[in-house]
Amino acid sequence: MTHDSVHVVTDSTASLPSDEQVRLHAVPLHVTVGDESTLEGVGISADDVAAHLAAGRRVTTSQPSPAAFAAAYRAAADAGARAVVSVHLSGELSGTVHAAALAAADAPLPVRVVDSRTVAAGLGFAARAAAETALDGADVDTVARRALAVADSSRAVFLVESLDHLRRGGRLSAASAAFGTVLGVRPLLAVRDGRIQVVQKVRTRAAAVDRLAAVAAESAGRRREPVLAVHHLGDEDGAGRLARDLTDRTGLGVVVTPVSAVLGAHVGPGVLAVVVADLASSARPPRG
Repeated sequence: MTHDSVHVVTDSTASLPSDEQVRLHAVPLHVTVGDESTLEGVGISADDVAAHLAAGRRVTTSQPSPAAFAAAYRAAADAGARAVVSVHLSGELSGTVHAAALAAADAPLPVRVVDSRTVAAGLGFAARAAAETALDGADVDTVARRALAVADSSRAVFLVESLDHLRRGGRLSAASAAFGTVLGVRPLLAVRDGRIQVVQKVRTRAAAVDRLAAVAAESAGRRREPVLAVHHLGDEDGAGRLARDLTDRTGLGVVVTPVSAVLGAHVGPGVLAVVVADLASSARPPRG
């Protein structure tokens, strides 16, 4: 198999900047405002979602259709791929990975569908690592294992202004919502076992942001080849300050991007998130 024979497909919730993507095709999810449905990253941005939510408009989301994935897999085959690794956000939070699996069953080439059981840059780092591994000449099994290893190594922790968006969208259990809903506190949440859970309550936003940085720095220190990302929705300045704090604490560069429009619809304006992953979680095959 040549180094061009495995292509990687992901989805638009990966939340990595375009210049971070190497041989990645991201299938967009849908964002609906009122009666108008658009494709994430095509007809609506994270900033648009923030503005709609701030104006009190109802914003909902839905996964891509199996047909959208079928088109991506056909395009990979037409481009010379012999196999595809299709890695997506947690199946506990979205039907995206199920839609990918339905399309994979009838694809014109072998497709290995991977449930990352994470979100945002946890997914993005895993998909990017898989794509780089494919470029190194790996077979489909090795590329899929690489995606899983990096996804499994990731930790995502985030601060929200309110739990209302997550609760209304069904992405937060009633028990977690009850735990996090206390007047005058800021809930910190994490992705655990593919689900979103409230893990801590902090009294002020400043204290919560400091806690985000401390948790991320500690997590990075336990990883052999750590990578870091900071996400935000409508708080670019706050995200920049958090990234600089993380660089000071860890000596590492930090990717800073808005969350995807779909994720933004569920977490709401003011979110700050930190994602840590370990690129040493699986050995890359040698070039050549």
